[in-house]
Parts: sequence; structure tokens; C-alpha cells
Amino acid sequence: MVTERDGSKPGVQERSFAFALRVLKLVRALSRDAASQVIARQIARSGTSIGANIEEAQGAHSKAEFARRMNIARSEALETRYWLKLIAESGLLPKRRLESLLQEANELVCILVTIVKKSRGCE
Repeated sequence: MVTERDGSKPGVQERSFAFALRVLKLVRALSRDAASQVIARQIARSGTSIGANIEEAQGAHSKAEFARRMNIARSEALETRYWLKLIAESGLLPKRRLESLLQEANELVCILVTIVKKSRGCE
């Protein structure tokens, strides 16, 4: 994992932003056929929505609103993971090219699940 300039690990906001950039690069790599373009639109939407919802959660006016936004981000991360698996299994892109992106999607899901549980007091 890449570290910040101060030696710390990047937070969920930074990771989700970097993830969104990687998803957009992946979308550009997909072919222009109809099936690929349907998936490209879906993964572009869900992959960039993770970070957008995390950003919105940071400006939440209540703990409940924070938890709701983070839960939406979690849902979008799960959906993005689904699209990545579909791209890999369908052969639209080589599986090896998607491994690190899938790993980051899994890690984002785990981080967001933990944040949602803690914010709801379910720890």
C-alpha cells in the first residue's frame, strides 16, 4: 500500500478517490461493443459514487446521516466489486489486470462495513 508523505496510510477518502481514478482508466480500456459499454457505464457510476458518498458523509449534520451516507458508499463498493468480477469472468479484460482493483474493492468494502457498524454503535 502506498503511504502518505508523512508516512501514514491513506484514509478512506484518499483511497476511494484513487480507486475512482483507476475505475475510470479501466472504463477507457473496455471495448466499444454494446455489452462492454453497458458495463462501462454501470461501473463508472458505482466506482465513482463510493468516494462521492464518503465526501458527503464528511459534511453530515448528524450521526444518522453520516451512517446512511457511509452505508450508501458501502453498497456502491459492493456493486463495483460485482462489475469487476463480471468483467473478469466474461473475458472483457484479462483477470490479471483486474486483480489489484478487485483487492482494493474488497478492502474498501471491509473498511466501510467497519465504519458503518461503528457509526451505528453495533461494535
